[in-house]
Amino acid sequence: MIQADLSVILPEIVLALYAMGALLGAVYTVKDKLAGVLVWSTAALMVVLAIVIASLPAGTNVAFNGMFVDDAFARFSKSAILIVAAIVLIIGQEYMSRRDMLRFEYPLLVALSVVGMMMMVSAGDLMSLYMGLELQSLALYVVASLRRDSAKSTEAGLKYFVLGALSSGLLLYGASLVYGFAGTTKFSGIIQVAEQGEVTVGLLFGLIFLISGLAFKVSAAPFHMWTPDVYEGSPTPVTAFFATAPKVAAMSLFARLMFDAFGAAIGDWQQVIVVLSVLSMFLGAVAAIGQRNIKRLMAYSSIAHMGYALIGLASGTEEGVAAMLVYMVIYITMNVGTFSFILMMEKDGKPVTDIQALNLFSKKEPGKALALLVLFFSLAGVPPMLGFFAKYGVWRAGVDAGLTGLVIASAVASVIGAFYYLRIVYFMYFGSDGAEVEAKGSPILGVALSASAILMVLGVVYQFGIEGAALAAATALVN
Repeated sequence: MIQADLSVILPEIVLALYAMGALLGAVYTVKDKLAGVLVWSTAALMVVLAIVIASLPAGTNVAFNGMFVDDAFARFSKSAILIVAAIVLIIGQEYMSRRDMLRFEYPLLVALSVVGMMMMVSAGDLMSLYMGLELQSLALYVVASLRRDSAKSTEAGLKYFVLGALSSGLLLYGASLVYGFAGTTKFSGIIQVAEQGEVTVGLLFGLIFLISGLAFKVSAAPFHMWTPDVYEGSPTPVTAFFATAPKVAAMSLFARLMFDAFGAAIGDWQQVIVVLSVLSMFLGAVAAIGQRNIKRLMAYSSIAHMGYALIGLASGTEEGVAAMLVYMVIYITMNVGTFSFILMMEKDGKPVTDIQALNLFSKKEPGKALALLVLFFSLAGVPPMLGFFAKYGVWRAGVDAGLTGLVIASAVASVIGAFYYLRIVYFMYFGSDGAEVEAKGSPILGVALSASAILMVLGVVYQFGIEGAALAAATALVN
């Protein structure tokens, strides 16, 4: 029995053992020289594991008496998490190395956080959910404050830790209420209680606290307060990581909990998700208008985009979950390209984050300016960029589920939010002064920026071919 269980969680075991073994090895060797090698070896292992997971045979495997679930939904999410984590490690290596921040702990902490994310999306029990969540969070708290000589980085790590502890407390309190009123921590047991019509007030309160804790992890308003400060204060490669893999993991966990544990009470949690979605979209759209720091702007952008993704979850349907998964993949692809450009922004060797430094940047670097224009148009949801079709997918699912008001509200928020993306484009092409920023960096950053922009244009035809996989993943979860 144990052997069968271990075979189900083999990818997680391999990555965890690699991280622990590399940590022990690095301690007793020349640490500084090993950091670059560890970045590439960690990224390579993640890509290999993503390919292995994606090629596993269809079907659902359960381990440890239902605490761990390996199905099409988990495999889809894990593949996306592993690939984007590997890409972010690679594109951030030069930046970290040039600023003397590339320590051997960095890729290993990222690897351990990814193990937590993989655990999260496969959770079948409130205890395994919490274990995965905390493994991810504890590693992220450390990488947020990786630049020890920076007050902002230290502040970012501290704020993230304190507010993260608060959200974990909310989550644990919700889990204890659910256990008390359902009599079990297993998702399969909780949904049986809900199906029998025993959704008591206590169980609903537990659900609300669980949703609140998870809303913090996806940075949905009003639980977003950590996001702008942590995005701004963390080293830019770490910010790029925060904006991609953890978002996919948290949103997938959100869907897993809602459907596997409370799928029989959609009417009870749907209205809560709708409120979170509306607040996130409008706060992200309005608050970003006054931002001059591009990292803070991307933080508010992420809050708004999580609001759009939540429309798919709020629909409570198979199509909605599939649309949400497609949205998340497109979103992280856009973010990889955007943060590749932010990593290149510098003047006299120092990072630049002021958006007004991009004035007339198109005259200095027309190719990079065009790529960034495409990405910002896509983030704004301007057709025919792929970002528009991501929004269209969740809008269609929302309308089909009778959430027309929510879809209309999101369209309004999208129009408001387009302002701050288009303002940067305006600065690049019609600004008043010459560009004060240089776009320097390794060729890898240029490739990531260009590839991301090209995918936003060419992906319209077939959407990366992920629609079928996303629908199969949603079917495995909802049915």
